[in-house]
Amino acid sequence: MLLLWVLLATVTGGLIAVLVASWLAYKVFAHYLHHMVSLSVGVLLSVALLHLLPEAFESGVADAHVLFGLMLASLIGFFVLEKIALLRHSHHHEGDGHHHHHGHDRHEAGRGGVLILVGSSLHNLCDGVLVAAAFLTDPLLGVLTAASIIVHEVPHKLGDFVVLLNAGLARRRAFALILFTSLCSALGGIIGYFVLQQAQDWVPYVLVVAASSFLYISVADLMPQMHERVSLADAVPQLLLVGVGVVLIYSVTTLMHHGHEHEAGAGAARTEHVHTH
Repeated sequence: MLLLWVLLATVTGGLIAVLVASWLAYKVFAHYLHHMVSLSVGVLLSVALLHLLPEAFESGVADAHVLFGLMLASLIGFFVLEKIALLRHSHHHEGDGHHHHHGHDRHEAGRGGVLILVGSSLHNLCDGVLVAAAFLTDPLLGVLTAASIIVHEVPHKLGDFVVLLNAGLARRRAFALILFTSLCSALGGIIGYFVLQQAQDWVPYVLVVAASSFLYISVADLMPQMHERVSLADAVPQLLLVGVGVVLIYSVTTLMHHGHEHEAGAGAARTEHVHTH
């Protein structure tokens, strides 16, 4: 029965986050896609630096040197993957005098789309493990954890939509791919339920790889696109939207931490009350 609740929470949470984010991307911000790239930079950097990495390093499971080493290896690995894609693309168009720069830009943006899907899948896998751990501790804590992840995932999914649309993907394809990455949380929930102790030991390493992918996408793929617009009229909105993304994720992360601390304190109080009686 508890496994059913874990699956219900992860699947429903993923669907809600994707539906809300797609509505924002397709209806509210559809005409401001180039501005939303800046918002995505703020969101992705903040998710990596204010949420994923602190959670990985505060777990106490892995040594900091090992995690930093994994981050370095991940960043170099993503660079190598992009370099291979560039070499294949260059070889494919070698001697083609009708190669258009616009298509090349789309290809470069597409590489960021692949990496964002990898990072989001790993991130959602970890979220599923965390939801399972919360339900096994206390069903109420599980519900609150799932709800907090939904709130956190909406701006993150919005950033994913912006990256994929900017890469030239059709709306339906982008929606299907992001929905698939969201359902990875259900897989994480199953893993967390059956092999929780082992899965918890893996979480910091998976979080670091996911964070590294977000950092690489922001710095290597999205920021260069922002630099293509060099006027002051473009620079000011870019900086403001990056700041909005940072503030948004910081606020959600702070609320999540306060909620978890409150639940942990309440759980400790209940345990102490039982022992005293």
